[in-house]
Parts: sequence; C-alpha cells; structure tokens
Amino acid sequence: MQEKAKVSCLKQKFAEVFGGEPEVYRAPGRINLIGEHTDYNDGFVMPAAIDRYTWTAIRSRVDQKVRLHSTNLSTTEEFDLSEVDPVPSGGWLDYPRGVAIVLKAAGYDIRGADILISGEVPIGGGLSSSAALEVSTAYALLDQSAIQTDLTNLAKLCQRAENDFVGMRCGLMDQFAACHGVAGNALALDCRSLEYDLVEIPADIALLICNTMVKHELAGSEYNSRRADCEEGVRVFSRRDLAVVALRDVTMDELDRRRSELPERIFWHCRHVITENERVQKGVVALKAGNIEAFGSLMYESHRSLRDDYEVSSPELNLMVQIASMQKGVIGARMTGGGFGGCTVNLVEREEAESFTQAVSKEYESRTGLAPEIYLCNAAGGVERASELNLVAEEALV
Repeated sequence: MQEKAKVSCLKQKFAEVFGGEPEVYRAPGRINLIGEHTDYNDGFVMPAAIDRYTWTAIRSRVDQKVRLHSTNLSTTEEFDLSEVDPVPSGGWLDYPRGVAIVLKAAGYDIRGADILISGEVPIGGGLSSSAALEVSTAYALLDQSAIQTDLTNLAKLCQRAENDFVGMRCGLMDQFAACHGVAGNALALDCRSLEYDLVEIPADIALLICNTMVKHELAGSEYNSRRADCEEGVRVFSRRDLAVVALRDVTMDELDRRRSELPERIFWHCRHVITENERVQKGVVALKAGNIEAFGSLMYESHRSLRDDYEVSSPELNLMVQIASMQKGVIGARMTGGGFGGCTVNLVEREEAESFTQAVSKEYESRTGLAPEIYLCNAAGGVERASELNLVAEEALV
C-alpha cells in the first residue's frame, strides 16, 4: 500500500505541475558492502541496491522539449533535445540532461517529455543519488519512446553521461547496481568482465546506513584526483609490462618491488586499490560460507585502508565507524561511497537494530553537535516501471 500511495501521490503532483496522466518509474540508490574506489580500476566490488528510490513520473511530448520538475527542490527546468553543443550548468539538471544527450548521441530516437522527479536517496550521502536519477530518467525516456536496451548497456550509457557531461569520472558500479539489483542480495561484480554473482545477505542481518550529515566541498575534485593517481601508477607499471592496463593487474609483491619508482602518495593510493580487490574476493567467499564475522573484519580493514592509504575518509566518518564498532550486535562498519563525508554502512544483528540506532545517534550528536540520520535498508531490486497494475497485483499476493 505504501508504494501504491507513492505512485498515486506522484501522479497527482504531476497533474498539478504539467497536467495529464504520467507513467511512473523508479531506480534504487545503493550501498557498497565492500570494494571502494576499485570499480574504475577494473576491480571487484560488492554493492547492493537499496529500497530508497528516485521516482520518475513521465509523459511524452510531440516536440523535442524536455521539462523537468524536482519535488525535492520545488523547481522546474527545461532543455531541448535538438540543441547543438549543450553546456553543463553545474546543477542537478546536468544528470537527466546528460542522460538524454548520451541517448541521442548513441542513436536512440527518444521523444521530448514532461518529467516529475522525486528522490528518496539522500543527496551527497554516498548512496548514489546521482546514479538513481540517471538510471530512472534514462529507463523512462527509452520506455516511453518504445525503445528497448539491455540493462548493462543502460548502465554504461548513464555512466558515460556522468563522465562526459557532468564531469565526474565515476566507475560503473553505481549505475550497474541501480540496473541489476536483486532483492535480498548483494552483487559480487567484476568491473572488467561485468560478470556478476548474487551473494545472499542473511535475513537476520540488518543493513543500517549512518549519515554523518557532513559533505566536504573537496569531494568531487579529490575523487577525480584519486583516479588520476591510479592512472599514473598504471603508467609506471605498464612501462615494463604491457599486460598491465589497470591496477587490477598489479599484485602487492609487484607494487612493493616498484615502490622506488612511484611518488609516495601514488604508492599508498595504489596500495589501497590492490588490497581492496583482495578484500572483496575474500569477502565473497566469507559471505557465501556464512562466515559473517570474517566479512565484518574485512569491512573494518577496508575502512582503515580508505582512511590511511587512500585518504578519502573524514573525521566524522571515522568517528561514526568508531562509535558503531562499540555497539552490541555490530558485525562490521565502514564508510561507503566516494568519501570526505556522507554515510557509513553497518551490518548489525537485526534484533539489535533499534538499540544500535538510538545509541549511535545519541553518542554521535553529543560528540559533534550534529544529529545523524540512520536508515534501516533492505537489499532491493533494480530499475522498474511501477505501474498501478503491477502494484495491485503485488498487493493481491500478500
């Protein structure tokens, strides 16, 4: 009933803003259980789509105009699909606009549309609100234009929009999770081959996301800087071994042997990526074997590496992980997302979820003066069309 009410509310709001009856779509945000900053290095990751969505209500137009209204920002923007050499504005519009531009450039004859966007994924929290917006918009534009494409291609197109138009050199993980998410499961994804395996998350383990309510301004520029450092490391290794095309191809033994050839900063940044890939592979084995404690230990190791080697954590993230680690029923905790603020992901025994939330909220606020937001999330399915018919059918099965 909650989802049905959401769709009804969106349709009503759409009628107020644009008039008429829309179709409704949604794409999820994501958490990353382990494998941070490895996706753009052809590495391994373990994300899970979560049951917080970006919703898109859309109705096609007969012209090439796209009008978008954000319920979160209470603002309406527009652009024309036929515009030559469009320039990004630096605001939220760049994400859906970039998607439309990339779809057109790829040969998809999409129509103009009126679009209402409503987001449940916290912005700037490291839960991939941008990918949810991109995937939801792209899927809706294609479906409304009666165009089909496979989900992996959809993820690649959305990544290209963020890379080439928005200017954030992200990897594919976020968009891939928003497309391919499966309820109750994480995705063990090889970012080179794009092969993935489902890893079931135990039903008695809760996914708790702790939002520090802090996002430092240097996040975007430092993200691109880290990627540049990784690429510089690859250039050093590929001089002697042409088979090295990404840090995925470098072992710790090789890194240690070539340390003198690398600037100190680049050595440590490469070290994080190489060891993080190892942690993901160990994590898949542990979770599949039901060894949740071993997986939790790997999460803590991941956070330390992100803090000390890759230097993308923040005082607030470190404090949140520290506080979480002292709570009853906690399996593991780490920062999730690009870093420099945002959220931590915590695996907690489900029966302790409520007490965890209360204790962490109280302690974090007392030590920072900031009231955190803590979300209990479930691993969810990927992008979909949320029609009234489907929702009624689902309700009938309950």
